[in-house]
Amino acid sequence: MIVLGVESSCDETAAAIVEDGTRVLSDVVFSQISVHSPYGGVVPELASRKHVEAILPVIAKALEDARIPKERLDIIAVTRGPGLIGALLVGLCAAKSMAWALGKPLVGVNHLEAHMHSAFLGNSPLDRPFVCLVVSGGHTALYLVNPGKENRLLGCTRDDAAGEALDKAAKLLNLGYPGGAVIDRLSVDGNPAAFQFPKAYLEKESLDFSFSGIKTALANFVRRHGSPASDGQKGAYRLEDLAASFQEAIVEVLVDKTMHAVESTGVNDVAIVGGVAANGRLRYRMVEETAWRRVTLHMPLLRFCTDNAVMVAAAGYHVWNRFGPCENLLELDAVSRWT
Repeated sequence: MIVLGVESSCDETAAAIVEDGTRVLSDVVFSQISVHSPYGGVVPELASRKHVEAILPVIAKALEDARIPKERLDIIAVTRGPGLIGALLVGLCAAKSMAWALGKPLVGVNHLEAHMHSAFLGNSPLDRPFVCLVVSGGHTALYLVNPGKENRLLGCTRDDAAGEALDKAAKLLNLGYPGGAVIDRLSVDGNPAAFQFPKAYLEKESLDFSFSGIKTALANFVRRHGSPASDGQKGAYRLEDLAASFQEAIVEVLVDKTMHAVESTGVNDVAIVGGVAANGRLRYRMVEETAWRRVTLHMPLLRFCTDNAVMVAAAGYHVWNRFGPCENLLELDAVSRWT
């Protein structure tokens, strides 16, 4: 079964062709990083305008790369939410128009569920329950995933998500956008034990997250100590050490909470997905912890961590198998907040 996936939930316009939920035939992503970099974050109105410009060429390129005529498509899958409402509507309208014109079934996909499928692209999906850490953009959450059944939310962020905290830290330190990737690169040459940042574990046994406190702690640190040492000049601290220490506090909470979820649910598999799943330190610590606990770890390839349409097509295939297509494609609407 050949599925066209369409993704436009934030600042990437993407389309992909995937066969039977695992075999990637094409993967096209148009990034807007250069558009939003001057502002230090995504500007929703600009994102929507760029999606309008890019959506049809990106879909055409995905079909061309896969050497699949549009008439051979079996399903069209599109991200319905969560995300920026204007951005979502661009991809949704394009997918609905294609489905209507070609007489093809349409499937609306949850963006977070699509990320869950990214850990198994190219491999057979699990048929047993697993814990999934979703760290994507404004989302940090733990799920107990029961294949073929309803997933259960174990815990989520109460304020800032991990990705938001990293991006806001980078903006505070004038490191550029996307901030999480910059902090990850700087941290390689830093000492993660140089400074102590607060780690919010909340109530005993809680699997919820909170990263607003560490962001405030960083702002207070910079206010007290000023600018870092740079270009051979003396300073109160090294930027690399600060970045590594800040990142380490976030990573430790993510790892500890995930392992707690594994223990409390009794499963033997864990997956980490989403943009922050590309973080080198998080991947290293997850490999360490799961190996020590003899738990099987599933991670996406780096190129499938950030938003892409391959995961949307894969998720669409499985949603189709569970529920079939939407009954009235013209009534399918975007959802900015969707658990």
